[in-house]
Amino acid sequence: MDITINASFLPHDDAEASLAFYRDALGFEVRHDVGYEGKRWITVGPPGRPETSIVLQPPDADPGITEDERRVIVEMMAKGTYGGIVLTTDDLAGLFDKLQAGGAEVVQEPMEQPYGVRDCAFRDPAGNLIRINERA
Repeated sequence: MDITINASFLPHDDAEASLAFYRDALGFEVRHDVGYEGKRWITVGPPGRPETSIVLQPPDADPGITEDERRVIVEMMAKGTYGGIVLTTDDLAGLFDKLQAGGAEVVQEPMEQPYGVRDCAFRDPAGNLIRINERA
């Protein structure tokens, strides 16, 4: 049996700012850009890897959440404590320089971690933590 992760979901609070980060800075391709009832879902992923995607969605995309829950999600996004994802690259220094030059918020510069990876971290425009490690 072969199981892979096809899509992960991260919230956005500004679709255009998220596109500037994921498409323009990271170089991901836009696979879907869907609007519905004033909300927008954007699916992005690395070029040439259609099996892996991130779906950027409004923080209140689930119709079952209450207004209080939505408010908590938005507050956690603002603090950078709600969502995150780990990416891998074969050029950590190059990608770090590219994201930093593009104005992305640096959380951690590239460094060796005691758990055996070299990584760095950014926040996307919605506050999601984006850790990037270097493929060994």
